[in-house]
Amino acid sequence: MDKSSRSALLFAVCMAHFMMPFMMSAVGVALPALGRDLDASAQQLGLIETTYALAAAVFLLSMGRLGDIHGRKRIFVHGLLVFSFFGGLISLSPNVEWVILLRFFQGIGGAMVMSTTMAMVVAAFPVAERGRALGIVVASVYAGISCGPLTGGFLVEHFGWRSLFYMVLPLGLLTYVLVRTKIRQDWAEARGEPFDFSGALIYALAVLLLFSGVVNVNRGLWAWGLIGLGNMGLVGFLLLEARLQFPILNMELLTRNRVFAFSNLAAMFNYAATFGITFFMSLYLQYVQGFGPQQAGAVLIISPVVQTILSPACGRLADRIPAALVATTGMLFCAVALALASTLDAASSMVLVYALLVALGTGFALFSSPNISTIMGSVPTRYLGVASGMNASMRTFGMLSSMMIVTLVFTYVMPGIAVSEHTIDAFLHSMHISLLVFSGLCVVGIGCSLVRLKQAVEQ
Repeated sequence: MDKSSRSALLFAVCMAHFMMPFMMSAVGVALPALGRDLDASAQQLGLIETTYALAAAVFLLSMGRLGDIHGRKRIFVHGLLVFSFFGGLISLSPNVEWVILLRFFQGIGGAMVMSTTMAMVVAAFPVAERGRALGIVVASVYAGISCGPLTGGFLVEHFGWRSLFYMVLPLGLLTYVLVRTKIRQDWAEARGEPFDFSGALIYALAVLLLFSGVVNVNRGLWAWGLIGLGNMGLVGFLLLEARLQFPILNMELLTRNRVFAFSNLAAMFNYAATFGITFFMSLYLQYVQGFGPQQAGAVLIISPVVQTILSPACGRLADRIPAALVATTGMLFCAVALALASTLDAASSMVLVYALLVALGTGFALFSSPNISTIMGSVPTRYLGVASGMNASMRTFGMLSSMMIVTLVFTYVMPGIAVSEHTIDAFLHSMHISLLVFSGLCVVGIGCSLVRLKQAVEQ
């Protein structure tokens, strides 16, 4: 692939990676207005976000494998159409039930896109340029996260919540046209191999059970039963995949490729440790420090802005020294910052808060693109789609684990008690426990990183 085609591909991937987190964070700002307009309950508003994540978790691995078989560009462009089409339909929804349903289908489109993008970038760029390219892609993700709340708030205030979903159509179609006209090459190293429908079905059912249990974990023992069944289903899925000739997840990548296996584990632990920090910091700033929503939002964009600025440089650094070493250093930054954040209280200085957010942003920039580069560089090209889907799945499972920890801590420390000005002490106790657990997860992630580091350095 020539240089202009690689540049066009990188721009298209960055557009996609900007658009999807932008929509996620912007929709979060729009939920109150959407709820008032469609008379939605708090539970229904939560489902608007969780159904999208659920669809992504269910379909990521399958879409990565389909990309390897039928062409990653093909799955990518069709995913753009699905994401954009159903996003546009959401803007026409007459009630909240339609919004929830359409968000699920939009999540399928998101899975098609996110499971193929990293694989295409790795296949298109030479090894010497791979880290820089992945760093730029990761920076576009954080740019989307940063712009979402500010731009979304402006659009919702002046044009209504439906305007957010109007935006999806032109952005998605522009990216689609760019790829169709500028990228002639496709990548399908596993073309002609059969698709593992039985494995895909078992995996989907297991994730659905696990997800349903996690989001209802504070409602009774039946939710723990669902979690148990989901975990049993995942074990059954792994046993089945080990026996098949053409599975959706090649088990040899996990059992014989230490770098791939432990890099994915490191990703899961890192996302589990860091995803919940925004949730706690938003409540801390508003209930403990007395900030308004707009002020809190302005503070919380510090981390994604730092990540956006530093990610390309961290990607270039990973081209010069072992990427696994850079990623391990980033995890160490996160572990220390989370441990210090667990000491925040009502008397804490905002200077400390700013410093912690900068440290977290720096740590995640150091970790993310080098870790992705390590994962994608550790597998043969015919498995790049599976590797991309696996990495995205680990990210999703990490996020779910993070919120499950939050839910469990609140269940036992603040059972049935709302966060308010009158329950600040209980909230701070919950936050301190959770952030210490998150810091511990980072330490486990560092251990995973160190296990794979020796082999990655030797390679």
